[in-house]
Amino acid sequence: MMTRQDRIAALKAAAKQRILILDGAWGVMIQRQGLAEADYRGERFADHPGQLKGNNDILCLTRPDIITELHDAYFGAGADISETNTFSSTSIAQADYELQGAVRDLNLAGARLAREAADRWTAKTPDKPRFVAGSMGPLNRMLSMSSDVNDPGARTVTFDQVYQAYREQALALHEGGVDMFLLETITDTLNVKAGIKAILDLEDEGLEPLPIWISGTITDRSGRTLSGQTVEAFWNSVKHAKPFAVGLNCALGADLMRPHIADLARVADTLVSAYPNAGLPNAMGQYDETPDETSHELHEWAEHGLVNILGGCCGTTPEHIAHVAQAVAGLSPRAPADPPAALRLAGLEPFELAS
Repeated sequence: MMTRQDRIAALKAAAKQRILILDGAWGVMIQRQGLAEADYRGERFADHPGQLKGNNDILCLTRPDIITELHDAYFGAGADISETNTFSSTSIAQADYELQGAVRDLNLAGARLAREAADRWTAKTPDKPRFVAGSMGPLNRMLSMSSDVNDPGARTVTFDQVYQAYREQALALHEGGVDMFLLETITDTLNVKAGIKAILDLEDEGLEPLPIWISGTITDRSGRTLSGQTVEAFWNSVKHAKPFAVGLNCALGADLMRPHIADLARVADTLVSAYPNAGLPNAMGQYDETPDETSHELHEWAEHGLVNILGGCCGTTPEHIAHVAQAVAGLSPRAPADPPAALRLAGLEPFELAS
């Protein structure tokens, strides 16, 4: 059995040799199961007040068989990395379901299920080890934007509350055996700064350091995050974390995401990741882009040296991931940028002062 430091070394070695493959969407695959309220409740939450259906993270505790099957499906499709099913497993997000007290258990279970699946697949194919990314979502509260149009200073959470929520999640994911932290679908840079600080503080307190992967979200054709930053400004805001990888996911299909990934690839001195949606949703909220269409787009990105890690977000399935893995097999990973030394700052726009 590989130690965690062995796995991290193997991850970094693999990233130098080839384009790594991340898994695809979880929501669409869980929806296909046709689960009922009872599946979400299980025995533990049978008498819990309010509806729990739709709280997909709780399935780590009540239907672990389904979560394990999905990890296996994505690893079987060719994924090198699978995310924990913990996108909303923070006290802030789980407060919507009055499940703040279950947060530690959700993250421990999610990490352990992913770890067990990854280890089984590594044992099957030792030449292709599999890795686990601890998913830490954006939260359903924002620090950078007002919650009241009539009061620009209004906030529903404080920085300290967001910090503590991420800290609790990171501790449990680490204990559960993840290989890296994935702060993903970031719409508010101040939220992710709280998450980064929580992780780095744990390292300062003696917790074994793990790679940090940060993935932002460009919300529309404006090329900005929801809190208003351009891609380069976002990178300037998070590069102090010295992330293993930085990238974009969600909101856009591959065709609309490409110019923003190109901007990031131009400036980032680390690995660049991308996991777009399967196009844009149709009038019924469904995603129509086929595995062939997605893989064709991402093959072109890889061919032009834009990326190091590819996967899928909303609407993508194991079939999409299998096609992407096949489409980029044998193509070289992007070489990280090597920008000249300069003072680089950011508000909504980047600022650079050359030395």
